[in-house]
Amino acid sequence: MAVGDVLVVDEVSPRLLEVLVRAGVEVEYRPGAGRGELLRLVPGFRVLIVRGRTRVDREVLEAGASGRLRAVVRAGIGLDNIDLEAARRLGVEVYNTPGAPVESVAELTVGLMIAAARRIVELNLAAREGRWVKGYGVELWGKTLLILGLGRIGSRVAEIARVLGMRVKAYDYPEVLEARRGLAEPVYDLCRGLREADVISVHLPLTRETRRLLDRERLSCVKHGAILVNTARGAIIDPEALLEAVREGRIAAAALDVLEEEPPRGGAELELLRHPRVIVTPHIGSQTREAQERIALEAARIALRVLGVNGGGGGDGHA
Repeated sequence: MAVGDVLVVDEVSPRLLEVLVRAGVEVEYRPGAGRGELLRLVPGFRVLIVRGRTRVDREVLEAGASGRLRAVVRAGIGLDNIDLEAARRLGVEVYNTPGAPVESVAELTVGLMIAAARRIVELNLAAREGRWVKGYGVELWGKTLLILGLGRIGSRVAEIARVLGMRVKAYDYPEVLEARRGLAEPVYDLCRGLREADVISVHLPLTRETRRLLDRERLSCVKHGAILVNTARGAIIDPEALLEAVREGRIAAAALDVLEEEPPRGGAELELLRHPRVIVTPHIGSQTREAQERIALEAARIALRVLGVNGGGGGDGHA
């Protein structure tokens, strides 16, 4: 069994490895490691670093806790690939890097809003096919944006949207809305908020409460002709209900950086991918050089702090 300080099983920026090695940490880098390899390796390491690809479930955590594992660091935001309940029960600390990709995801979100509003992808494809179609779009100026989830990314999107001249509203826990009242008008009734919004942008974490939050019933509340953007998690939206809403025109356009199954192999999500009024990008919200550098540095600092190595200051992503 391999033994060391840090096991990294997903592809990361080289900066993460450089910082750890320079600090004298023993690192095992196994990007693309399969489940069997992970179960075999994880007991020998004190810190496990993953991205969203690797599922850190109860079996993996139990294997790690039976050996030397003290912490799991998710290099990124979402923690839905980690069994948090099992980690707490086994005494394994879980961290993420929530601040690092904020700017990149927020910029992509606004870019998708503009692309959907002006039908950029649809009309570009038409032009490439020799069809010079001057289709009409809509302006974002003066439109109402409803942000679902006013955390770090949602708040940054709100700031940019206000500069664009949009009226910004937000739906979240009451205490979050109260704390950020100056940034967005609070919405406590989701269906009412959906009826009033021209653009809806999803920035909620995936939890038991938010899974399929936008189902058929709630999507029926959406104002006819609205735009829906999702850069959070695919499972927050019911894909069959979304496909139905797009086909009916209730949702004029959807822009999705996330799907429940990536890439989609069938069903409603594959149909959404093929629909001319739906933009799909392959989960690239944090895929900028700047964001990956910040993620790497923050994950490295957390690992060093867990290991008690000098240089481990900073990072506030404890889960």
